[in-house]
Amino acid sequence: MAIFLLLGISTRDWTLRLDLMGVLVLTCLITQVVCKELSFLRDFLGKKIDYSEDLRKKYLFSCLSSCRSALITALGLCLLLRSNNYQTMMIAASLAIASKFIFRWQGKHFFNPANFGIIGALVFTADAWVSPGQWGTDWWYLMLFMGAGGLILQKVGRWDTSAVFLPLYAGLEAIRTYLLGGGWDIWQHQLMSGSLLLFTLFMLSDPRSIPNSQRGRIFWSVILAVLAFILQEYFYLSTAVFWTLFICSPLTLIIDKIWVAKQFNWQKQATKLSGVPY
Repeated sequence: MAIFLLLGISTRDWTLRLDLMGVLVLTCLITQVVCKELSFLRDFLGKKIDYSEDLRKKYLFSCLSSCRSALITALGLCLLLRSNNYQTMMIAASLAIASKFIFRWQGKHFFNPANFGIIGALVFTADAWVSPGQWGTDWWYLMLFMGAGGLILQKVGRWDTSAVFLPLYAGLEAIRTYLLGGGWDIWQHQLMSGSLLLFTLFMLSDPRSIPNSQRGRIFWSVILAVLAFILQEYFYLSTAVFWTLFICSPLTLIIDKIWVAKQFNWQKQATKLSGVPY
């Protein structure tokens, strides 16, 4: 994501203020540490805590590991969210990180943090916006996103959400274009959005906030594609994909009840990939 951010600044002439980006990243990290501390205190509330060396090391490792997650969320917000106000960026960052600790069920957060921060900024502020066309429609961006996204999906093993969502969404757009007698260049333009690809390959495949079972993820992706298409084409909502993910995120709780499967675990996945105990 850091590479994509640098690429956008250098090749797309984005007029980003580094001070705003710095405030956003710093707020994400601070909120993560504060929420982690509060979560730690909650877990040991009413218990006698033995501040052993092992406990301190475990807590420190947990905090440092969680900061990587906060940094990923911050980079996602830097890529997609725009504002000219410090307070707006701080609100988005705080809401994004806090959502991981507030909206949880059985040890799993069900809102994508970056998406929650974007929606929160759009709702609670007047100067936040998302620019779906900021990446343009160049083919080489498509190849870059697909390549990098493919590597990530292979690593986390959650390729099915993107593999179902994007073709189905593209198919619905193709049917609409054909029925309206439009040119296929219009259809191509709609799908060659860098923001759409970032959403599909990186946000939609977040293993910690999507259904656990493969069948559940496929069903969930179908709902997302249909709803995103309706909001985009019939309600003319330029941020349709982000609103769709926000609306459908709580459905993961119901889907996980219907199709039961083990939750994704980064530590187990790292061990599986490397062959070395994490």
